[in-house]
Amino acid sequence: MRDAPFRWLLMAALVLVAVPVRAAVNPAWTRPFPPFRIAGNLYYVGSEDLAAYLIVTPQGDILINSNLESSVPQIRKSVEALGFRFRDIKILLISHAHYDHCAGSAEIKRLTGAKYEVMEQDVSVVESGGRTDFQYGSDKAMQFPATRVDHVLHDGEHVRLGDADLVAHLTAGHTRGTTTWTMDESEAGRKLHVVIVGSPNVNPGYRLVGNRTYPQIASDYRRGFQVLKGLPCDIFLGAHGGYFGLQEKYDRWKAGDRNAFVDPEGYRSYIAEREQAFETELKRQTGGKR
Repeated sequence: MRDAPFRWLLMAALVLVAVPVRAAVNPAWTRPFPPFRIAGNLYYVGSEDLAAYLIVTPQGDILINSNLESSVPQIRKSVEALGFRFRDIKILLISHAHYDHCAGSAEIKRLTGAKYEVMEQDVSVVESGGRTDFQYGSDKAMQFPATRVDHVLHDGEHVRLGDADLVAHLTAGHTRGTTTWTMDESEAGRKLHVVIVGSPNVNPGYRLVGNRTYPQIASDYRRGFQVLKGLPCDIFLGAHGGYFGLQEKYDRWKAGDRNAFVDPEGYRSYIAEREQAFETELKRQTGGKR
């Protein structure tokens, strides 16, 4: 029995190796945020930085983004705090197939029976739980519950429910199927163009040149920026609250400024800044030669 402590240490080490350890989660991803109506039938139901949106119709509701596995109770609480029923969610959409935006999808489908609709190029990632992701496929810390997709979306496809009409725009690069959502909402007699940006960001470690698992990544980013620059935008939103200044705009909204989220200039500036960041990184990776 003299070697028992060693055996216990070995077993503990094996357990630690076997269990994927998630990188430290940004506290703003899990910090609750007050749910509120943005405009028309569009509501915010996400956390301080992981955005989720509810579109309410008489025929049922649409949810964009399920976020982390641990986010589901928070999203449900926000939906119900607004006076809506969680089980009325009929369609579930996402911005892109990374765990911070889609890990909760399996549980939301289980709780609501919602139809899960995903852009074609992200379907295999969603249905493999992240294992076919071009960058993070072998990283267990980035994996999530595999979830069956009920309907495969294509670029420019409309998602309709009741009086809601959303358009799925393929803005790939961040993932192969990154999706920017657009819709129109009416507020105080005005028609407002809403843009919910999927993600134009180049993550640390992304290879924009000579990427064997995603050869067309740079051209996809370029096409995505062209799409984003061509979208009419009044209300600027995104997959993360940090994209569009959620906290600052919410503070203005709470103080009575119902136009706080109307920000076409902010949208154009954000897209221009992200495109420049992409071009700078591409230039760095090519040594200034393209």
